[in-house]
Amino acid sequence: MSLDKSTLVRKMFGDIASRYDFLNNLLSFGLDPSWQAFAAAKCCPDSSGLVLDLATGTGNMARDITHKLRPIQVVGLDFSPEMLAQARQKLNKHPSEPIELVLGDALNLPFPRGTFDSVTIGYALRNVTNLEHLFKEMVRVLKASGRAVLLELTRPHSPLFRRFYSLYLCQIIPRVGSLISGNQAAYTYLPESILKFPPPEEVAEIMRRAGFKRVEIHRLSLGAATVFVATKEY
Repeated sequence: MSLDKSTLVRKMFGDIASRYDFLNNLLSFGLDPSWQAFAAAKCCPDSSGLVLDLATGTGNMARDITHKLRPIQVVGLDFSPEMLAQARQKLNKHPSEPIELVLGDALNLPFPRGTFDSVTIGYALRNVTNLEHLFKEMVRVLKASGRAVLLELTRPHSPLFRRFYSLYLCQIIPRVGSLISGNQAAYTYLPESILKFPPPEEVAEIMRRAGFKRVEIHRLSLGAATVFVATKEY
């Protein structure tokens, strides 16, 4: 990710942090929790492992993982202090949840090689300009045969639904998101980033080049969201 884009995205998420969860649920017609729950369930076959949740944001994915795979340990990393502050508020209400929060950059992970059994990331691939570098960092910190689970907003594969979805993205989301969050730029960026994001098959090929194998593509809600599941090659 270029410095300019990184700074822009960090500020944007910082500005909307307090309304992020509410708007995600509203603008996804309430589907966001089920998408994250599906991804969390794919996370790790061994419930005693260590998971890294990149771009953890307000911590929803990290919490889903601990709920489904107790007593698994999760490290949630994000580059936005404001988003991590929201995550800490949730953890303060549930101090028994085994989650550690870390401020850091997904493109330069502060962890040794082979640290984690699984790595997850939700809704953040669109914010990265160099996906292959991100995937190589995931491979680096994964143990041998470790698993990666990626959740992203994507364009539906049905031509009819895609037309409706594009209208919703470009006309409704910017208006509603701006009205509720007070940040027009963030909810103009959201549809633009989805429309520019590569199709799932192309993302899967980039993952393979970075060192993943057995890449699975799971399209959810007619392709409005996609979950990728893959294994470290070596």
